[in-house]
Amino acid sequence: MEDKRWTWILVTAIAPIAWGSGYVVTRNLLPAEAPLWGGVLRALPAGLIVLLLARRLPRGSWWWRSLVLGTLNVGGFFVLVYVAGQRLSSSLAATLMSASAACMLLFAWLLLHRRPRVAAVVGAAVGLMGVAVMLGFDAEGADAGGVAASLGAMVASSIGFVLTVRWGSDVPALPMTAWQLIGGSLVLLPVAVLVEGAPPALTGPSTLGFAYLTLVATALAYVAWFSGLRRLSPGAVGVIGLLNPVTGVVLGVAVMGETFGVPQGIGVALVLVGIVLGAASPQRRTEVSETVRLAVHSRT
Repeated sequence: MEDKRWTWILVTAIAPIAWGSGYVVTRNLLPAEAPLWGGVLRALPAGLIVLLLARRLPRGSWWWRSLVLGTLNVGGFFVLVYVAGQRLSSSLAATLMSASAACMLLFAWLLLHRRPRVAAVVGAAVGLMGVAVMLGFDAEGADAGGVAASLGAMVASSIGFVLTVRWGSDVPALPMTAWQLIGGSLVLLPVAVLVEGAPPALTGPSTLGFAYLTLVATALAYVAWFSGLRRLSPGAVGVIGLLNPVTGVVLGVAVMGETFGVPQGIGVALVLVGIVLGAASPQRRTEVSETVRLAVHSRT
């Protein structure tokens, strides 16, 4: 059982690593003036590809649930992250977003009535400390709108991921991913047309960038993430998400030539320790029973 848990931890880790690589791709390959269309072009093709693999349409309440979760986890999230990336330094934006580990613990407590484990709280705290040490608190350029967008993206996705656990315990990861990606795209598409007009013209580099974001940082990443949410506690998954800023720093050094010093090394070590503490310890039997009870309740 413990071996399978580690397998799902590693599968879940694909998502934050892929999302962390998306910062570099977006900054260097994609057009900066079309965040709404950027979200549509990233999410809609990925959703259609996953839907072809899943071969399953929503039923009943899942038509409106897909729109709600798609808006929280995909459409609104992509746009808010873009705004934060434009207005804040990457280190400050990543530090703010890394608070999602603690945020998911809080919303799991409020919405699922699942009291966080001590190990998960300690792991989240150690991981957040590591992110702060690794990236630093960059007060310069702390634009209020950018801070609000970053915190909004963190809160929206945290609520969306916890609601995915509450509502989607009986839905496999493939259809869950497809429904949310398409639902978020359908909500975002008319807004993109009204605000930005026609979609941006794509160049060779931007086409490659969107292909990577669509296939790896969206389709594959969301399937991995939702698979983890089905098999691990929200707190554990939130702590694993701290790999996102770690990936951003590593790729910044390897691709962008940024400096990697002693603080970054200490920070990475603390994040890894936090992930082991928060994600590696198994759920208590009572937590598993509570998950089953919530799954049964959500179907009634």
